[in-house]
Amino acid sequence: IGGALRMNAGAYGGETKDVLVEAKALDHAGETVTLDNAAMGFSYRRSAAPEHLIFIEAVFQGREGDAETVRAEMQEITGKRSSSQPVNTHTGGSTFKNPPGRKSWQLIDAAGCRGLRMGNAQVSDLHCNFLINHGGATAGEIEALGEEVRRRVRETSGVDLEWEIKRVGVTA
Repeated sequence: IGGALRMNAGAYGGETKDVLVEAKALDHAGETVTLDNAAMGFSYRRSAAPEHLIFIEAVFQGREGDAETVRAEMQEITGKRSSSQPVNTHTGGSTFKNPPGRKSWQLIDAAGCRGLRMGNAQVSDLHCNFLINHGGATAGEIEALGEEVRRRVRETSGVDLEWEIKRVGVTA
């Protein structure tokens, strides 16, 4: 949940900001801080919440609806996702943010990166904004592959893709 709050995760027309009531976090002193939706300062794939906060709890308010209608909508989304994204393999999810007015996957595809592989890390053939770990890929391989994708996209389109995945620590 912390990642969804930090980056305003979303898909299929909905975002975390649409359902969050409030979030609780710990600050450097171990004190609990409560942020309501407005205080989170949500925008596309980010929040304005201070970086040092560690989220520990969130309250969400779903929308009311007929159970059968909601179930059908969930099944439709699950079907779309299964047919267009590598959901049954090891990925970190969507890798790069969509630049304004553009789709990252289209830029990656146009740069010839679909299926590109470095060691056990590969750009997905199904949806090229997903990097796959075929087993044993190091964080360094995943990051190197992502940086190669960014380089090729910059070279072919002039667009500098921004990582959607938050990378932490040192690569091996």
